[in-house]
Amino acid sequence: MSGEDWLATRFEANRSHLRSVAYRILGSEPEAEDAVQEAWIRLSRSETATIDNLGGWLTTVVGRICLDMLRSRRVRPERPVHDHSPTIADEVAPDPELAAVQADSVGLALLVVLETLTPAERLAFILHDLFAVPFDDIAPIIGKTPAAARQIASRARRRVRGTPEPAGADVLRQKEVVNAFLAAARHADFTALLEVLDPEIVLHADTGAAQYGTETTLSGAADVARMFLGRAAAARLVLVDGIPGLVWMRRGEPLIVFSFTVAGGRVAKLELRGDPAYLENVDLVPLKG
Repeated sequence: MSGEDWLATRFEANRSHLRSVAYRILGSEPEAEDAVQEAWIRLSRSETATIDNLGGWLTTVVGRICLDMLRSRRVRPERPVHDHSPTIADEVAPDPELAAVQADSVGLALLVVLETLTPAERLAFILHDLFAVPFDDIAPIIGKTPAAARQIASRARRRVRGTPEPAGADVLRQKEVVNAFLAAARHADFTALLEVLDPEIVLHADTGAAQYGTETTLSGAADVARMFLGRAAAARLVLVDGIPGLVWMRRGEPLIVFSFTVAGGRVAKLELRGDPAYLENVDLVPLKG
């Protein structure tokens, strides 16, 4: 048996598993087939002598391909869920493995929930919870540390199970308050800042944030408002671990993350964090104003 035939045989032995992984992540049989085929192309072009665990290597490659496909969906017009829902076309002979997957955990209801997750959340949740892939292996696929991958999968798990988000995470209302804070700070509107800050607001900054000139501790709306007057031009609205907040960027890299606690429609607590370890693990997703 030639080297290419041997490699093809090994790949075919993993095909059913790879199709299951791809289908669970993508929810689309044609896209799952495309992902598996792309994995074969990448394998055939790789130096296979350096691959110790072919099954693990192929799973990782399929995960990366699926992540790219999910991200590509985000920049294309959205398709209705039924366009890539778990069904098999009548003219296609059903595959027993795929049929089992479709009848199992990726039903239409779960697929709808998965569509609400970010690509990284979706991939981390499925690879870990459904295929027991270690976070050490998931982390490089999504470009995060293992600890961050664990956190992302945990957040996805809460959403899939319908567990409420942390108290106070009224996302739409908090986004409005954070936007109002940002606008008032940028325009140096002291009165508007006082209106959006709780009179007893408390601000805390870690040592990473303090090195950029912020106070480590402040209390009272007037002092906090004075600190931010005209100083938020470089801040951007983001989801901070799923909750609206701000991030101060420089050359595309986050320097300080602003985490808000909102109560009664006002900012009651503000945490500024710039510790490198925190910045490496926090999940930041850009938001439109």
